[in-house]
Amino acid sequence: MRVLAFVERDLRKFSRNPLAILSSVLLPLVYLLIIGNSFQGTLKRLPLGLVDQDRGPYAERMLNRLRSIETGPGTIEVIPISDPVAAEAGVRAGRLKGALMIPPHFSKDVSRGTAPQVGLILDNTDTVSSATLQQALSEAFAYLKIDAIPVRPDVRTPQLYSVELYRKIDYDASLVPGAVVMAIFMGTMITGAFNLVMDRFLGIHESYLSTPLTKSDIILGILISGVFVTTLVALVVLGAGIWLTQLPVAGGLSSFLAVTLVIILTAMGLLSMMCVLLARVDHPRIVGLFGGFLNVIFYFPSGAVYPVESFPAWLRAFTKINPETYAVHALKSILFKGAEWRAVQGDLLFLLGFALVMLFVSTWTFKRRL
Repeated sequence: MRVLAFVERDLRKFSRNPLAILSSVLLPLVYLLIIGNSFQGTLKRLPLGLVDQDRGPYAERMLNRLRSIETGPGTIEVIPISDPVAAEAGVRAGRLKGALMIPPHFSKDVSRGTAPQVGLILDNTDTVSSATLQQALSEAFAYLKIDAIPVRPDVRTPQLYSVELYRKIDYDASLVPGAVVMAIFMGTMITGAFNLVMDRFLGIHESYLSTPLTKSDIILGILISGVFVTTLVALVVLGAGIWLTQLPVAGGLSSFLAVTLVIILTAMGLLSMMCVLLARVDHPRIVGLFGGFLNVIFYFPSGAVYPVESFPAWLRAFTKINPETYAVHALKSILFKGAEWRAVQGDLLFLLGFALVMLFVSTWTFKRRL
């Protein structure tokens, strides 16, 4: 009977905790939706720029073949572009995974029985996407119907000539930006708002009320110390990741400064967001619960391990407001491509705006009272 009394006591405590009940049911479903839709096997909707400088019958056949892949398996999304320079710039900026160049006189050369080379510019920093794109286009050309009798019997279809814009990046090295973003998130969980929650849990928070500290003083103090620690942690993880994977980092001092700026802005935004979410929390157990929940929501749809283009529409919409998506894209562009500031300015502006908005909201919602 004494055992049953203890069992009843625990069951009553659980039934009176709606947060525990909700998390027990909701979190597994959220994990299912987020993780299940972040790793869907075959890649989809890879943006492919198409520059048709021929506009002849065989170029039209090639376009129709690409459209059939787009509407069938859905591996690619064809984006017509008139200027080859603009197409290459789109690949370098990350807007396109590749650009297919159909040269002038393509149809005429095919009619003569010579197989011209069709150029494919690849963003080879994304090894999974570039390999998938190259395979899909090679198969498309293999089934392209050619009426002419080739001059050389061993040449029956146009030859796909791939051009990789950057140095080869191994798959494990391609995960380094994601590891850095993960380190930033973990840093925001063990500093900043977590220290505030622990102070409140231990009763230390009450001593703040006897000081002239304002809400802004408290929030800014938490933010500055958290950004400092988180930046150091992220830089250590970055250095270790480069050493372990032998990642050939593009650029020099400017790349290091740009990476540091991305880390600081991301840490500011996530730390301020944690202050908003944990402003009223008074138990560290809830911090751990939120940590696992937010990590899945923000990290897996960020493009750190799987191309964002292959997500379903609702998850792609979320990536537009996910700060980790912009952090991952900026870090990949800087580390792998040595991108200029102009190529990542959109990412930097979003991260700065997100940090400022979260800082304002966290200061506004924080209550300087028991």
